[in-house]
Amino acid sequence: MSTGLSRVFAESSYLAAAILFIVGLKSLSHPTTARRGMFLAELGMLLAVIGTLLYFEIVTWTWILIGVAVGSAVGALMAVFMPMTAMPQRIALSHSFGALAAVLVGVYKHLEYPPEQLGRLRIAALGFEVLFGALTVTGSLIAFGKLQGIVRGAPVTYRGQNVANLALFVVTLALYAGFIVEPDAAWAFYAFMALGFVVGVLIVLPIGGADMPVVISLLNSYAGLAAAATGIAIDNTVLIIAGSLDGTSGFFLSLLMSRAMNRSFANVLFGAVGAAPPPGAKTADETRTVIRYTPEDMTFALQNANSVIIVPGYGMAVAQAQHVLHEIVNHLIEQGAKVRYAIHPVAGRMPGHMNVLLAEANVPYELLCERDEINDQFGETDVAVVVGANDVVNPAARNKKGSPLYGMPILEVDKARTVIFLKRSLGAGFAGEENELFYDPKTMMVLGDAKATLTAVASQLKKRTGLVNR
Repeated sequence: MSTGLSRVFAESSYLAAAILFIVGLKSLSHPTTARRGMFLAELGMLLAVIGTLLYFEIVTWTWILIGVAVGSAVGALMAVFMPMTAMPQRIALSHSFGALAAVLVGVYKHLEYPPEQLGRLRIAALGFEVLFGALTVTGSLIAFGKLQGIVRGAPVTYRGQNVANLALFVVTLALYAGFIVEPDAAWAFYAFMALGFVVGVLIVLPIGGADMPVVISLLNSYAGLAAAATGIAIDNTVLIIAGSLDGTSGFFLSLLMSRAMNRSFANVLFGAVGAAPPPGAKTADETRTVIRYTPEDMTFALQNANSVIIVPGYGMAVAQAQHVLHEIVNHLIEQGAKVRYAIHPVAGRMPGHMNVLLAEANVPYELLCERDEINDQFGETDVAVVVGANDVVNPAARNKKGSPLYGMPILEVDKARTVIFLKRSLGAGFAGEENELFYDPKTMMVLGDAKATLTAVASQLKKRTGLVNR
């Protein structure tokens, strides 16, 4: 392909890709069009890759083909073998991979091109992509470790931590500014890159599991900003557009997640919510007891309910119970009950976590209700079933001022006539706050693996319905 033709084809592919990215992102704003949006975005990425591979400046394909083969193999293995329950971890790894690519491109640009050839704007963009790419790499890996249980999920804190982290970040920014002023100072470039890796670790370690949805979306924003800066540094239009879309959407999503928890952005980043209880503190199991119920009791309650609201949480994801749960819901609807799912914005470990899992189980979107539209219906509901959720239904958010959850809008399941909790234990949620609703007389605690419990309930519902039909 001639140089002129390859340039035209590449630029045309980039334009089409940019349009598809924008339309795809817009389609993601509603569940009924989200699948189409993902397809359009994937098509846009394919066009961007093809256009890049046919670009006239490419002089050898050897390493490109190796990269394509390795990347495709890793992506295929992740898609096939990582379950939907591990989607937050997979996303954290993806952020890390994308940010690492930005760092490597920045290092290459710094080594191969003299400062006078790059110009001041590209030097600033190059430094920005390396700095934010570096902190996103390690921050995403720490987030992955927390989500996977490799790194302690509770905040890792020490006295004066916020001041020390802020001071380190200021030093990093000073080195970055010095590099812009004096691009020949290679030591400054590598110094702020190294400190960027350190900053990424230190800013995520103090953040607990309760705030992982915000962390995931914020890291998404960082990776997008790094990609946009990469586009400026290498004069790639589609990277600038895609990175800007990713960066801004991730940032606004982080703000929405913070608002959903009624907390400031600064409190999420520096508040260390979810700290472990002090040594010697008594747990709920040691101080009080609850009345434990069986799957048979739960079956009886559901069979006699005219209205049911299901509240899914991270426990449903861990147990992979979404399919059998939807089977029960379908059975109840067939028997004439009114059933809905109540979705809290920060339930799970990433934005939209519950929606993704329920979509995998083919739950109709019409059955999914957001907090604001369903909260006033709990008072008229016979049974509210909480599957592995805790913080998003904890009444302490309304009435306990000293609680880290205080002020957070919750799903008001305590107003239902009967509340059924499916949990492995009586342990507190990510925020470390005990749930008083466990001990309410109208609460039925069914302890154990949620999938095993729900499977037993589904079997019994079928048997009892069969007996009734005879």
